[in-house]
Amino acid sequence: MSSGTLYDKVWDLHRVTELPGGATQLFVGLHLIHEVTSPQAFSAIEEKGLKVRCPKNTIATVDHIVPTINQSRPFEDSLAEEMLLTLEANCKKHGIKFFGIGSGSQGIVHVIAPELGLTQPGMTIACGDSHTSTHGAFGAIAFGIGTSQVRDVLASQTLAMTKLKVRRIWLNGKLSDGVFAKDLILHVIRLLGVKAGVGYAYEFAGPAIELLSMEERMTICNMAIEGGARCGYINPDSTTFRYLKGRINAPSKIKWKDAVNWWLSLASDQLAVFDDEVKIDASSIAPTVTWGITPGQGISIEEQLPTIDSLDPNERPIAKEAFAYMKLKPGSSISGLPVDVCFIGSCTNGRLSDLQAAAKILKGKKIASGVKAFVVPGSEKVAKDAEKEGLDIIFRSAGFEWRKPGCSMCLAMNPDKLSGAEISASSSNRNFKGRQGSSTGRTLLMSPSMVAAAAIKGEVNDVRKMLKTN
Repeated sequence: MSSGTLYDKVWDLHRVTELPGGATQLFVGLHLIHEVTSPQAFSAIEEKGLKVRCPKNTIATVDHIVPTINQSRPFEDSLAEEMLLTLEANCKKHGIKFFGIGSGSQGIVHVIAPELGLTQPGMTIACGDSHTSTHGAFGAIAFGIGTSQVRDVLASQTLAMTKLKVRRIWLNGKLSDGVFAKDLILHVIRLLGVKAGVGYAYEFAGPAIELLSMEERMTICNMAIEGGARCGYINPDSTTFRYLKGRINAPSKIKWKDAVNWWLSLASDQLAVFDDEVKIDASSIAPTVTWGITPGQGISIEEQLPTIDSLDPNERPIAKEAFAYMKLKPGSSISGLPVDVCFIGSCTNGRLSDLQAAAKILKGKKIASGVKAFVVPGSEKVAKDAEKEGLDIIFRSAGFEWRKPGCSMCLAMNPDKLSGAEISASSSNRNFKGRQGSSTGRTLLMSPSMVAAAAIKGEVNDVRKMLKTN
């Protein structure tokens, strides 16, 4: 059983009581809500005559259903408009802070909370969205929850949970040029599998992690859930503190030193005990692309697609299914595969540094004929900062569309969808069947830089070659 880890410390600090069934009642320090998973939860507590227990600990935004071209109200999609109206009404009724369109702080929930300094080390954070694990990048313990649990948190500010085991994923070395956090996490998921993390929290540590920026760390933790882990986290350090200092909800100057000292005390002890540990050489990782229908079905740009016989017998059925769905041939090369749509955005890779990295590849170039390409900033702040740097001009000049903030094609609960069997080069987090809006659409996950490279060539290719010529 783990002990002395950040996970253990934060869990103990937020334990309210032990429940008869063996679960722990855990206090939730920050509850993030959006328009998709909250309406039924609000209705459920109101049916019981309850109010939101701690409205000041709950923050709302709209992200999943918002259009990214025309955000004028009312939305053209009447259901999307109804969902937004419901969220606005619920927030007003219960005294919850809502960051709506035009507020300057609207955006994907896992982008805006860190921007605003709401996400801090040592917190427990919950949201009705599976990629809540993103916030673990700050040394928080963050859980994606279902609608019934959203109801519970609204009513009691607590969750009933069973404590997880802790696996440390130690990453030696450093990433090579042209290899990014997205490549690292896709590599980890490929090695361990999409179910390896079930019952675990993942602690990402080691020299390669320490060298990452906060936005890169958020990418890593964001996709911990894709490896089966309920949450993923990184111990807070000077990089964390530099990011947080001066943000609107961060501790004031007077309280800053004490806050930093406390945050440091939460990091996993040098002699912490983990339930499991995996060591990976990050310096050996190359740009990575998924070829199948799970985030674990990925290969480096240098490799050929696997043959069925080369795979573990347990992996062969889903591999056969993936090859049939993706219309790919075992043993063929992923490099050179034509793409139809190129999407940069999502809670995984829609932050300023993601757009900067892609713009570096696109500057002075044009996308291939016939490719539809668009970039969707993760928040209004990201859009504003990017435009201040002229990134929007670089994207537009290259042939990309510059869109308004939202989740966009990551899950296509909005007008941004694939058509037919189009192939998408996507910086998002899931390549499930139908994930991007078409029941036959095909998704290749990769870094924003690799998406930019694919847009230029009209096919999957190694972004490192473009970096050498820039």
